[in-house]
Amino acid sequence: MDRTYETCIEACLACAAACDYCASACLRERNVDEMVKCVQLDMECAAICRTASQFMCLESEHANAVCQLCADICNACAEECNKHNTDHCKRCASICRSCAQECAVMAAA
Repeated sequence: MDRTYETCIEACLACAAACDYCASACLRERNVDEMVKCVQLDMECAAICRTASQFMCLESEHANAVCQLCADICNACAEECNKHNTDHCKRCASICRSCAQECAVMAAA
């Protein structure tokens, strides 16, 4: 595997795990009805992060395009998570922003 991708792959996998945890934790909140959009974006973000990681591992010619989409979805997820005053959402938002930055760099490469 090209070491160029290594940091971004690690960021994507960490983000996917954070989003999985956040979605699960959101479903346990008392105000779960207010968390629907957050859960949806967590699931979308986790899925695209895993896909981006796989494309980079494959050294796909489409990896940069997938990384751009990943950055966009990570930013949307971070924005939604930031609307909620829970530790899991705040942590997820921070990790999503970091992943979005890594993916934006990869997309521009």
